Amino acid sequence: MKYKLPTTATAPFCPSAVTDSIAIPANASLLRKMLLFIGPGLMVSIGYMDPGNWATAIEAGSRFGYSLLFVVVLASLSGMVLQNLCSRLGIATGRDLAQLSASRYSPQVAKGQWLLAELSILATDLAEVLGAALAFHLLLGVSIPVGVALTAFDTVIVLALQGANFRRLEAIILGLIVTIASCFTVELILIKPFWPDVAAGLKPSWDVLSQQEPLYIAIGILGATVMPHNLYLHSSVVQTRVNGSDQASKASAIRFARFDTLGSLSIALLINAAILILAAAAFHHSGHADVVEIEDAYHLLDPLVGGTLASVLFGVALLAAGQSSTFTGTIAGQVVLEGFLHAKIPCWQRRLITRALALIPALIGVIWLGDGAVGKMLVLSQVVLSLQLPFALWPLIRFTSDRELMGPFVNSAWVRILAWSLFGLISAANLALLFFWIN
Repeated sequence: MKYKLPTTATAPFCPSAVTDSIAIPANASLLRKMLLFIGPGLMVSIGYMDPGNWATAIEAGSRFGYSLLFVVVLASLSGMVLQNLCSRLGIATGRDLAQLSASRYSPQVAKGQWLLAELSILATDLAEVLGAALAFHLLLGVSIPVGVALTAFDTVIVLALQGANFRRLEAIILGLIVTIASCFTVELILIKPFWPDVAAGLKPSWDVLSQQEPLYIAIGILGATVMPHNLYLHSSVVQTRVNGSDQASKASAIRFARFDTLGSLSIALLINAAILILAAAAFHHSGHADVVEIEDAYHLLDPLVGGTLASVLFGVALLAAGQSSTFTGTIAGQVVLEGFLHAKIPCWQRRLITRALALIPALIGVIWLGDGAVGKMLVLSQVVLSLQLPFALWPLIRFTSDRELMGPFVNSAWVRILAWSLFGLISAANLALLFFWIN
């Protein structure tokens, strides 16, 4: 049975891809249309630069220098391919990945997908809790457990934004992205990396991945970059741009959405690369290869650059990354809940439940294992995301390759080959990691 999309919305709920649609005037100029289409990609891109990305990139740069920089690039390029499939799916069908999965699979399979999607959102929120707690610890001087407790109050921020339309949220996300990018630009200027070595790190080296430790970090980078819940989110929020229901209008919308996605994820790629480059230049090439914790990175930046500016910028950017991911994670949770279960709850309740579930393992971890476990927990959360990714990719690739569903917007042969190759590569990397763990 096909799920009928809601046609009304009430203020206490998160923004809806249907009710918050932004009309695109047919007679608007090319520049005007491009500006109106920019937004969904930004919301998705923030998931590509959350605290989990920081943890994996810092450990990769500190321990292995620039040698894993090519993994960041390839993971980001893979994300661009997959997110474009999501936007194509949402625009061509008028439904998101969760809704289509619920209508085309058995109830048991759909519920299994929903549970995995919720687990990925929980793993993401755990990373946001740990990242924000570290930011509070570094900027305010509170203990890590107190910082974790403070993250519970971000529900108040979400409550204040309830009923806000997508355009306002996109503007907030853009401001936070600019903050993060500005902080790292200044830090790279202060650190002064040796750019020929950076360029060498862009060359793929499969020998590096033949060992367990760099493979583990590489899979963590992949999980931190291509997040399962982002696939559900993007296929929904891209529908906020109304451009007509005829074939020509959909084709135009897909082209503009591609521009939005590629541009936004390119910014995320540059920020993730900057984090790894910063860690490699500041620590690996200065004899501090044992710096794998975000807290250590923050403190050691002071003597390395001769001042406190870099470390303060580091803390501010970390807090901005955590808070921006909170907004998009909440909306993704609503998309998953509505798509799979046809249920809808107030936005602040969704945030409260997710954050409460994330606070429990975060508090247990930092109290039981100590502050030094934060970085390890962050990396582990990203590996968990990578292990769940194939379960979201399978239906995405199948749906977008279904001519009956997609019509003229079905994947071309080369896109199908590329998408299934990425699926195989990600699955093989996960199996390799499980093999290393077992043995």
